Amino acid sequence: MNLIADEKILFESPDPGSIYCYTPAIVEGESGRLIAAFDLGGPGTEQLKGPRSDFGDWPTGNQIRILLSDDDGASWREAQNRVPMMHEILFKSGNALYLLGHSGRLVISRSNDNGESWSEPVTLEADHLWHQSAGRVDFRHGKLYVAYEQRLGNKTWPDVAPVLMSARVDADLTDRANWCFSEAFNPYPVMDAARPSGIPWCDSTPGILETSVGRIYDPGHPFYDPEDRSVLLLMRAETGANDIAAILKGVEHPDGSLSIERLRTKKGRELFYIPFPGGNLKFHFDYDPVSKLYWMVASQEDGIHCSRRRLGLYYSPDLFSWTFAGLVAVGPSENGSRHYATLLIHGDDLLVLSRSGDERAESAHNNNLVTFHRVKEFRKFAK
Repeated sequence: MNLIADEKILFESPDPGSIYCYTPAIVEGESGRLIAAFDLGGPGTEQLKGPRSDFGDWPTGNQIRILLSDDDGASWREAQNRVPMMHEILFKSGNALYLLGHSGRLVISRSNDNGESWSEPVTLEADHLWHQSAGRVDFRHGKLYVAYEQRLGNKTWPDVAPVLMSARVDADLTDRANWCFSEAFNPYPVMDAARPSGIPWCDSTPGILETSVGRIYDPGHPFYDPEDRSVLLLMRAETGANDIAAILKGVEHPDGSLSIERLRTKKGRELFYIPFPGGNLKFHFDYDPVSKLYWMVASQEDGIHCSRRRLGLYYSPDLFSWTFAGLVAVGPSENGSRHYATLLIHGDDLLVLSRSGDERAESAHNNNLVTFHRVKEFRKFAK
């Protein structure tokens, strides 16, 4: 089995049976510095030094760890402090770095020193419980556009509704006044109407989650917006079937307000469920202006529903038609997962941070490793 990337263990759980590695995220800071983040959850997190979130995967809460590299990923060291949140989205905006996450309430932390230290999380919204993973952030018009998800309170899983958010890149994003929020988009009526025929449905309540924001750049594409004021929201679809995702449209109105609506073709057909490699699990993509392609890491189907062992690399000109480029990583067993990864386009290379495991992992979901992968000269894999 040929892999297109190397692999390096970045972090190992101090207690694989009760402390689990979640939500890997990676970004490039100033002067080429690499910043990696992940949250630790599980019933054993009371063993961890430093603060933990009030709301977590278990009652003991979660904790964000941040690692820094100034030698292109050859060595890593921990930042000065640990952050009490979970499900973080890590990004650079203006002259600062941010961790957008939650502790039940929606919170954000800022670094003004290239990731060395991080502020105490500031609450952006406390009227709802929130959810996400490390989704893509879209930058356009001097703004950023990102999605987070509100829990709907039905006590089922995933039971979340996406919210589109925007802010100016040069604003202080720890100030709630600098953000614009859409209304949450309740997916249940759409899921009922768009239920695919002939697809085995999951026994539990279906849902969508882990939203990423993308944009069509090709003027010849049917979903191209000539005013450049709409985005596509791509979401993992929990249906009981492999390789299906969900899609919605985010709109920025002339007054700057945001809304989420159904995506419609020119003939008025409404789309929701779409064929999508790895769409039944979390995926992450980004746009490469050099190749004019989107590149994505996602779990590759291997005959087992929601298998998390094989991590594939894909590319697409438009977020709809995807081509398999190669395998980034394969775990040693189903519990030894390579999944929930986040990618970073870094010059001629593609860097990938993966939620991973080995023979000590508690399950395919509850992992004990964070691994770092490099696809050298990744554009050569576009056929």
